[in-house]
Amino acid sequence: MSEVKLAAETRTEFGKGAARRIRRDSKVPAVVYGHGGDPVHITLPGHELQLALRTPNVLLTLDIEGKTQLAIPKAVQRDAIKGFLEHVDLLLVKSGEKVNVEVYVHTEGDLAPGAFLLEHVLSTLTVEAEATHIPESVTVSIEGLEAGAAILAKDIPLPEGTTLAIDEDAVVLQVLAAQAEESSDDASDDSDA
Repeated sequence: MSEVKLAAETRTEFGKGAARRIRRDSKVPAVVYGHGGDPVHITLPGHELQLALRTPNVLLTLDIEGKTQLAIPKAVQRDAIKGFLEHVDLLLVKSGEKVNVEVYVHTEGDLAPGAFLLEHVLSTLTVEAEATHIPESVTVSIEGLEAGAAILAKDIPLPEGTTLAIDEDAVVLQVLAAQAEESSDDASDDSDA
């Protein structure tokens, strides 16, 4: 789990014009909420935030006018064309607090020899973990699996202190037999009938 420290400034201007001015200054408008308190509107340094968000479920240590708070990204809005950050919603967390997050499912190993395809039914797994110990991803072996095999959520090894937050019988991965394409001769015979 990576932790990134960012200096934040509270903001009092709202609306499209204010947001554009903030982004023009290479900053990102954001809102921090949680623990029953009122939302706090802040600006964050754009480049540092962009780098931090490359890590899934990054833990951010925010210095908001001398007060330090921990937060995790909850929603990130990007420009659809250029990809720059437009706005970020952050959820306040405390050390030791459990949070629900999505972690990526990675595979290792090779399927059994033959024409098999691996289908990722779920590319992420929703888990509950301590806010300061969120795993970046989970890894499961697909070594030797054949058509018809499925890996359920309960079959994926989780780091210590992490539990599933979805149905344990949810299919995460399944192995399918590759279908042979019809040859063009077969297709023309069917159309003559």
